[in-house]
Amino acid sequence: MPGGADHRGIRPGVHSADAFAPAAFGRGWPGPVNLDAWVADHFDELVRFRRHVHAHPDLSNHEQPTAGLVAERLRAAGLQPVMLPKGNGLSCDVGSGEHLVALRADLDALPLPDVKDVPYRSTVEGVCHACGHDVHTTVVLGAGLALASLGDALPGRVRLLFQPAEEALPSGSLDIINAGRMAGVQEIFAIHCDPRTLAGQVGLRVGAITAAADFVKVDLSGPGGHTARPHLTVDLVGALARVVSEVPALLSRRVDVRSALSLVWGAVHSGVAPNAIPQTGTVLGSVRCLDHAAWELAPKLIEQLVHQVVAPTGASAVVEYTRGMPPVVNHPHSAGILTQAAVSALGEESVVDTQQSMGGEDYSWYLEHCWGAMARLGVGRPGEALDLHQGSFDVDEKAIGYGVKLLAEAALIALHERVV
Repeated sequence: MPGGADHRGIRPGVHSADAFAPAAFGRGWPGPVNLDAWVADHFDELVRFRRHVHAHPDLSNHEQPTAGLVAERLRAAGLQPVMLPKGNGLSCDVGSGEHLVALRADLDALPLPDVKDVPYRSTVEGVCHACGHDVHTTVVLGAGLALASLGDALPGRVRLLFQPAEEALPSGSLDIINAGRMAGVQEIFAIHCDPRTLAGQVGLRVGAITAAADFVKVDLSGPGGHTARPHLTVDLVGALARVVSEVPALLSRRVDVRSALSLVWGAVHSGVAPNAIPQTGTVLGSVRCLDHAAWELAPKLIEQLVHQVVAPTGASAVVEYTRGMPPVVNHPHSAGILTQAAVSALGEESVVDTQQSMGGEDYSWYLEHCWGAMARLGVGRPGEALDLHQGSFDVDEKAIGYGVKLLAEAALIALHERVV
C-alpha cells in the first residue's frame, strides 16, 4: 500500500498493533446517495461557509458568532445542537444508539493581520484564521451533515464537537470535557491542516504526532541602582541574561536528547533607562517536549535550573509554570481507521507518512478519555511555501471535500465495527 501502511491500515515501525486492527469495511457508503456525490452536491455551499468564517474570525473565548453560525446550519438540517454555557462552542449528536464516536473541530482564530489579497480576506482588523480552524470547522460540519443524510442507515451516533480556544490557555478542549460532552464517547477523530502536504493527501502516523506545549514566566527582582556602581546592588539585567542563555543550555543536558525538551524565550522586559539598573525584570517562554515522561518532569526541573542560575547573582526569582497540553498520541486502532478511511474515500495514493512536530495541540486532552487519532489534512498547492501561523496562510479549498470524506468515512467505519 502506498504511504507505507500494511493491509490493515496500521502504520508500521511504531506498534505491531495486531490486537487493534479495525475490521475490514467493504460495505461502501450505505445511503441512497454515495459520499462522493454528496460532497459534490454540497461542495460550493461548504466553500461559501468556510469563506464566511474566514472573513469573520473570532479570537479565543469569543467564538459566539461562529458557534452560532454552525448551530444555525445544524438546526436547518433538523439536528439539535447543544451550546456550551458561554455560547462559544457546541456539540451535536447525529444518529442514535449506544455506540458513540466523535469528530472534533476548533473555532478560534489568531491575533494576526490577514495579508492575503482574496475576496474572503478577514474583515476583523488584526485577526485571521492563520491555522486553518475555519477549514476544520467546515469539514466537521460537512461530515456531520453527510452522516445525517444516512438517516437510519447510520449504525450509531456521531458527536460533533466544535470547541473554543484551541489557541489559548487554559484550552477550550477542557471546556468541552468539563461540560460533559465526552461522556460515552468511545473513539474520537480530528484533522489538522498541513500546508506542506498537498491537497488530496493525508498524513498519518501511530504514536505521538505533536509535542507537549507549556508556558513559563520568570520574574526577577533586586534593589536596583546606578549602572556606575553595579557592585553595590544586583545586576538584574545581567541576571536575566543568564536565565535566557544558561537555562535552556542546561536543560538540554538534563534530559534524554530523544525527548527534545526545548525551552525557547519569546519576550524579555526590564528597565527604562541606560544608566539605571532596574528593580524587576521578566522573561517569558514556551516549553516543547516530544516525550510524555519528560513533560511530567519539566516544571520541577526548569524551576530548579532557574534558581541554580540566578543564585550567584543575588537576584530573587519566582517561576510561574503554566501547563498547556501533553503530546497528541495517536492510538494504533484509531490511526488504522483513519488510514482505512483515507484509502476507501480518497484512494491508496492519498496516504503519506508524517512526522511528529514540535507544535502543541489541545486535542491531546480528549485522548485522556478514549481512543483517538488526528490526521494531517493536506491543504497545500504545488509550488507554494506557506506555513501555519502566518498572515499569508491559505488553503487549496479542494481539501474541504477531501476532509469531509475522510472524517465521515472514519466515523462510519468506527461505528460499523462496533455493531458487527
